[in-house]
Amino acid sequence: MTTLFRADRREFLRVSAMAGGGLLLGTRMESFGAAEALAGGVAGRAAADFAPNAFIRMTPDGLVTIVAQNPEIGQGIKNMLPMLIAEELDVEWKHVRIVQADLDTKKYQAQFAGGSTATPNHWMPMRRVGAAGRAVLVAAAADTWGVPAAECGTEPGAVVHRASGKRAPYTELLAKAATMTTPALDTVPLKDARDFTIIGKSTRGVDVPAIVTGKPMFGIDVTVPGMLYAVYHKCPVFAGKATSANLGEILELPGVKHAFIVEGTSNLAGLVGGVAIVATSWWSAQSARKRLKVTWNEGATATQSSAGFEAQSQALAAAAPQRTLRKDGDAAAALAAVGVKVVKAAYYYPFISHAPLEPQNCTAHFADGKMEIWCPSQTPQSGRQLVARTLGIPEENVTIHLTRMGGGFGRRLYNEPMAEAAAIAKQVGVPVKLLWSREDDMHYDQYRSAGWHYFSGAVDDSGKVVGWRDHFVSFGEGERFAPSAGMGGGDFPARFVPNFALETSVMPTGVPTGALRAPGSNGIAYAVQSFVDELAEAAGKDPLQFRLDMLASQAIPDPAPAAGAPQGPGPALDAARMRGVLELVREKSGWGKTKLPRGTGMGVAFHFSHRGHFAEVVQATVARDGELTVDKVWVAGDIGSVVINPGNAENQTQGAVIDGIAEAWGQEITIENGRAVQGNFNTFPLLRLREAPPVEVHFRKTEFAPSGLGEPALPPVVPALCSAIYMATGKRVRTLPLSKHDLSWK
Repeated sequence: MTTLFRADRREFLRVSAMAGGGLLLGTRMESFGAAEALAGGVAGRAAADFAPNAFIRMTPDGLVTIVAQNPEIGQGIKNMLPMLIAEELDVEWKHVRIVQADLDTKKYQAQFAGGSTATPNHWMPMRRVGAAGRAVLVAAAADTWGVPAAECGTEPGAVVHRASGKRAPYTELLAKAATMTTPALDTVPLKDARDFTIIGKSTRGVDVPAIVTGKPMFGIDVTVPGMLYAVYHKCPVFAGKATSANLGEILELPGVKHAFIVEGTSNLAGLVGGVAIVATSWWSAQSARKRLKVTWNEGATATQSSAGFEAQSQALAAAAPQRTLRKDGDAAAALAAVGVKVVKAAYYYPFISHAPLEPQNCTAHFADGKMEIWCPSQTPQSGRQLVARTLGIPEENVTIHLTRMGGGFGRRLYNEPMAEAAAIAKQVGVPVKLLWSREDDMHYDQYRSAGWHYFSGAVDDSGKVVGWRDHFVSFGEGERFAPSAGMGGGDFPARFVPNFALETSVMPTGVPTGALRAPGSNGIAYAVQSFVDELAEAAGKDPLQFRLDMLASQAIPDPAPAAGAPQGPGPALDAARMRGVLELVREKSGWGKTKLPRGTGMGVAFHFSHRGHFAEVVQATVARDGELTVDKVWVAGDIGSVVINPGNAENQTQGAVIDGIAEAWGQEITIENGRAVQGNFNTFPLLRLREAPPVEVHFRKTEFAPSGLGEPALPPVVPALCSAIYMATGKRVRTLPLSKHDLSWK
């Protein structure tokens, strides 16, 4: 996990006066030596290792402007971080204005969007920033009135001294506050959750009015003076290179200003070689692209295919596993024991594309040795490093402006468009806007990895799972999985089966893989939870109760890491919390209480990922001819003690469920001759509005610190849907997508 601040630094509030009587608040981090010297200092004193963060601007008109430091990708972070600050500052939300920060690693840290980390990383630091601002204003009022600060409190927008009845609006204290002693953030008192007035209340997204009225705010909307438009044509085979092209003919076409071959400098997550066309409009550039004739060196990946990977997987599964990821007890002996019921099954999930509605894009301008970029990126700092490395210029010569993103789901963790636009802009000498087509976006993705699970499981006479073996076949080389293609030894049912073996074998691939919403978990949960259903059936148990029983068993401790080895993967599934959400979803869905008509079924699944515990029930109806309708989904989640913005939390959960259903229903990227076959929504469908079911969301609050929501609600819906289909039709779905199956029944 990425932490917000380094462990060897202490945070202090920084306050300073603004022209016009305003107040600027932020934080600074000092070395411990400097911190001791500055503990009683006032704002403005020089300090070593100064790094202001999360600035708040308060002005005499009563407005409070809060900087949102992280990229907004639709996860609601542009509201959530300011909500934490505004709550502890004790101001009314209606007086808050939010502005998006650009990339600035001197002012801000951890400016990225991904991994559902924003809430756990910022829950305490951002609250402390607001609380420290409140402390400064209280100190200013106490000094003015000549009373102890401990006797003063606040109400929204004002300091009060209840003993005397004195009250001072913040607007009257700004100048005085700028002279007050700066507190250390870890010393300021925080509000009791019972006193929250902003946290825990639904707050409309700050960008919603601009979105619904079509205001320019996404990367695709950027325009700058003198800008030309670019397209970038890459080899259909991943990592292939252009050896020649009819550039002379292209340069004669209407609107075309430049056409040239780019050699490429990096791997598939960097600058891949291709042909650039730059024109006076994107349409002119894209039209010229259709006339391109390129000779490619396709490379070794041209021999790879989905059919070939399937054959390799079966061969690997038949052989001894290459390595063991976890071993508890003796799975082989448990599976061979007399009297147990043994179930074997193989599960497969395909490559899939991220398919964000806003295709990849980037606007770049190179002048006087410096590069300025406007780009929707989840990892702008990594993008800046990539651009600097690609162009061979210092990183400080690259400026990144953050735009809102029209979806990403992990795709915009990777910054190839930045490298491409930067390389093109440097060569042509004017601002250039690069826009990928929809086909580019699907043909050159960092795909969710395909994966195969070859399961064996055993249940005893009492219906308890006594043995489990999973030979997981994926992509990689040696002991390294390809990006986001791996599986951890702690994934359920590890720790809850006494005789457990997770083994793996990998094959090399030239197909680029990467993180897609709930990376790893989005496929693993489907396979594992579906096989749990098969074991429940073998045990003659209700699928939901079967899961509760598995979680009730004594958890086996994780093995201690070897001396000098890195610590484990972080938080693990908490059996009590998962049982809690299973019981909640059983109650809310009416599980087992209604006799369903023939052709209708209910399925259940759970999964732990990104600190979130989620259980989900899906009801689906399959007509006799096989037409599938998802009737309703019930979701129960445990993301800790507080749901910061309930309206957004419900939206994130519903979106994750719809995303998961779409992935299961009809999404697949197949590889032929080293290239992706599917290239647009006619062959890679998103879920239509008429296909989207109602999604009922419930949160179970526990004593744990709040955690994120972008990802953990997605994984359970896929196996729950497949389970519902089995209950409706008697047909097991062991390979995805569903669209490739005949679900008809008699």
